[in-house]
Order: sequence, then C-alpha cells, then structure tokens
Amino acid sequence: MLGRVRTAVAQLVGGLGPAHGAQPPRDSPAPPPVPPGPSACRGPPAGGGFFSRPAFLQLTSEELQRADDHAGRAVQSPRESCRRLPWSTGYAEVINAGKSQHNEDQACCEVVVVDRRCSPRCNPAPKECTGEAEGQGRKDLCFHYWGLFDGHAGSGAAVMASKLLHLHIRDQLRDLVDILQDSSPPPLCLPSDSRALPAERNRAPLAQADAELPNDALPRFHLEKAVSHESLVIGAIENAFKRMDDQIERERTTRLVAGGCCALAVVYLLGKVYVANAGDSRAIIIRNGEIIPMSREFTPETERQRLQFLGFLRPELLGNEFTHLEFPRRIQHKELGKKMLYRDQNMNGWAYKRIEEDDLKFPLIYGEGKKARVMATIGVTRGLGDHDLKVYNSNIHIKPFLSCVPEVRVYDLTQYEHCPDDVLVLGTDGLWDVTSDGEVADVVTEVLMNYEPNDPCRYTRAAHELVVRSRGVLKERGWRLANDKLGSGDDISVFVIPLGGPGNYT
Repeated sequence: MLGRVRTAVAQLVGGLGPAHGAQPPRDSPAPPPVPPGPSACRGPPAGGGFFSRPAFLQLTSEELQRADDHAGRAVQSPRESCRRLPWSTGYAEVINAGKSQHNEDQACCEVVVVDRRCSPRCNPAPKECTGEAEGQGRKDLCFHYWGLFDGHAGSGAAVMASKLLHLHIRDQLRDLVDILQDSSPPPLCLPSDSRALPAERNRAPLAQADAELPNDALPRFHLEKAVSHESLVIGAIENAFKRMDDQIERERTTRLVAGGCCALAVVYLLGKVYVANAGDSRAIIIRNGEIIPMSREFTPETERQRLQFLGFLRPELLGNEFTHLEFPRRIQHKELGKKMLYRDQNMNGWAYKRIEEDDLKFPLIYGEGKKARVMATIGVTRGLGDHDLKVYNSNIHIKPFLSCVPEVRVYDLTQYEHCPDDVLVLGTDGLWDVTSDGEVADVVTEVLMNYEPNDPCRYTRAAHELVVRSRGVLKERGWRLANDKLGSGDDISVFVIPLGGPGNYT
C-alpha cells in the first residue's frame, strides 16, 4: 500500500496525475439526451455529465466550440445585446490550458421567488411571483443568487449544483417567509400548520408560559437562547448545501455525476448579502478602496486540525495505512527510536516525540501550499460530491474527511452608502492562484474609472479584464502574465457584482 501511495504522490508532483483524482462510476447508464440550444454540447466528457456552459451566456454552437478551445482560450462574457444579468452583474470565464478535457467551472445567476410552505392538506400548482401571499396580504420573499462551482475529476457535480443549489436554498427558506418579515423574535417551534400568522406563532410560547410549571423547570424556561433572523438564513443556506450533497450522492449514477466541486454561493435577501463558501474559491468586497475578505479557503493546511481530529477519533478511516500525526518530512525506517518534531490535532506549535513503528505510515496530510493533499489525493477539504473518491488503488474512502458544510459570512448593505464603484468579486481558484486581493482591486478600480457610473457594461468589462490578466498571453514558454510569470492554466470564472443593487442602476 505504501508503494502505491508513493506512486500517486510521484505522479502528482510530476504533473502526471490529476490534482483531485477520482474514477468515473462503472456500469453507468447511457447519458440522457440533451435538447439542442445555446450552451449545450455534443456529448459527455470523461468525468461524467454533458459539457455545457452557463445558460445566461447564450453561446451559439460556434461560440461554444471557441469556448472549448484550449489553445486559443477565448474569454467568454455575456453579449451586450443579450438580456442583462440581475444587478447589472458582470461575468467572464475562460477554459484551462489543457488541465482537463473541458471547462469544469460552472456558474449561475438567478432571481428566486420563495413562496410559503403549504400545509399537508393543500397541494397547489406552481405559480409565478405575485408579490402577495394568497389570502394573507403579505409578500412572498425574493432573493438574488450568484453561484460559482469549480469542478474536479469531471464537471458533473458542478453542472448539477449550478442547476439545483438555489432551489434547495429556496426550499429551506419556505418555512421562514413570514418569520423573516416579522420584527418579533422567531418562534422556538413552528405550529403544525406552517401558514399560521406570525401573531399566532408568537402566542404559542405565551400560552405555555401561563401553564403551571414545576419549580425546577422555571430556570431552564427563562434561559431560552435568543436566535436572530440572520442566523435562520445562515442555517437555511447550510442545510441547502447538505441537501444538495445528499442529492448528488443519491443520483450520481443516473445523472452520470462523477467527481465533485467547490461551491461559492451568494444570496442577497432583505438588505443583507450572505456569502457561503465550501472549497478554495474566494470572495472579496472592494468598498471605497478598502478590501474586505468575505470567505476563506478550505484546504488540507487550513483544516489540518479538523482532519487530524477525525483521524484520531476514527482510526479505522485511515485504513491502517495513514497516520493522523504530522511531521516536517517523511520518516525513514532508520530513524525509529529517535526523537523528531511532530504535531497532532490539539497543537498549533511543534514538539518532539520518540518515533514508533506507527509513525512510519503515510501522513494524512502531505505537502505544502497548492500541493498539500488529503491522503495524497485531493487538495480541497470542503465541497459537494466526491462520494466515490478513494485513495489511489485502494478501498479507502476519502469522503468522510470532506465536508459539504459552507462557512457563511454576512455583509449588511444597509449599513453603508455604496457608490457605483463598490463591488463584490467572486472568483474560482484559477483567478486567485496568480492574482492577489490587492491586484484584483487595482484592476477593477482601473476598469471602472474608464466607464460612466451608470453604464451597466462596466462590470462585465471589469470581470473580462480580470480573466484576461490572470490568464496572460500565450508565448513560447506558455501563458505568461505581464511580469512574465506563469499565468493561470486553470479554468477561471469571475463575477463582479455592484453593491448598489438593482435600484441604483438602469
């Protein structure tokens, strides 16, 4: 087994093996037919699922072929003649330089209507947004949604998540339609009829308070934890990610979903922006020259202690082939009995321990920076999918170490007066691998200064320029940046979202 792992690492370092290796499922049924139209391609890529680009790009067949060309790497953006994205959002993307057969990034931009959940007794037909709830005079909720999905080992998981994650978020919000629009604290329990009025829901705890309680129950009753409306939205988004991951697991064979994807999703609801990240994509806010990070990357290094703790609690997951301990380098057999630096799941610093036979096993986390891997296989620790991912040439599953739960950060748009140059930038790791936060802010500021504040095309031009500069120019020694350093050979996808919202721009 140790030899097989060493082979996998050698391939990884030498660039011969996939960065996030996974095998497509065997005995998969034939792919379902895809209707002809923009942004749909001819057949399934090696990783499962059909090659496609975001529908909002409205690519023709010829444009789709150019978008799939690794040699030319033409940057794709929504055409100015097409219907604009919500909030005049800017978007641009480019395919990788040959890392995978197709562009494995996916994107989504939607305005989603949330109607309140019906009681079990009714089953109404789907309806369009009417703005008012039937029979109650209260408004349905609408949220704006942006999503970037960076696929690995195939585009299947990214395609599926790009089409369905916002619908899972909608479903998780349906119980909250009235609660979020009511200024009173959320009820602890929902009544059996979820369509009850807010006042009725809030009266339920009062009725319980009037009942006679044992003396020993009174302190517990009055120590009730306060829950904010904001935390309800965060919980809804977190649950939506879990439901999405569950659906990928259930349907991965019938939908030909191989591999997995990092997921970065943004929800604008009731004046607040919720940024949910599971993976190594990144989001920043650029406001009046200030850079505000809205996510952090989840990699084997940033989540070392969580992964080590799981390996410590569940050693059977390590397959008797890995150790949860970390050492500065691989240990040699001749070093048995010597004292060497190490750290475990409880340590940020380093200490010395005497080397034992178990310490000769391959480390759970190996490598540094972009080459750090979990079990010598995958370089991200959160995302969707990867249910069939195993250590190379073994039966050791890696999914137990991967989390689908995002970190959600909140930005209150109502607390600041935003100008047209204040934006939220979302990008897959193909952007951030070669471009720093400061460089991104400089490019965006430079581009926006060349356009009138009320020109909605300015945000697409900013996204386009970010992709062009990160991709670089093709030279004899590959794709090169302006400083002659190596450009990004990965898929690159970028959203530039103006923080002024839909009301400030025409």
